[in-house]
Amino acid sequence: MALKVELRPHERIIVGACVITNTDQRARLLIEGDRIPILREKDILTPETADTPAKLIYLAVQLMYLAPDPMAHHPAYFSLIKDVISATPSSWPLIEAINNHILNGDLYRALKEARKLIAHEAALLDAARRLQAQDARKTA
Repeated sequence: MALKVELRPHERIIVGACVITNTDQRARLLIEGDRIPILREKDILTPETADTPAKLIYLAVQLMYLAPDPMAHHPAYFSLIKDVISATPSSWPLIEAINNHILNGDLYRALKEARKLIAHEAALLDAARRLQAQDARKTA
């Protein structure tokens, strides 16, 4: 089954080990092949943009998804999840779902679950900021 992708001007996409950059006009691509890793620019994290623990987990899963040997990235991934679980136990159900997809070899779905972990982390950080702001107002 083919995947239809529409790219905006100058948008990039990763197909396998190649980065494809669109020209200055919209383009439609029809990509055929089995088990070829494909990531749109909006779904790609770089080491510079992975600035939170959950984003680092996403980056590790992304590297697994794109790598010919995903297991090469397992040590970094498992080290990261250990730290996140100890800091935020409420993340466990999301991490468990990511782990299950990794163990089943469905790394694209693991990436989708990792997005949920990023959202969960953002919600926790927002709640912590609100509490900190409330405490600051009480002491002022």
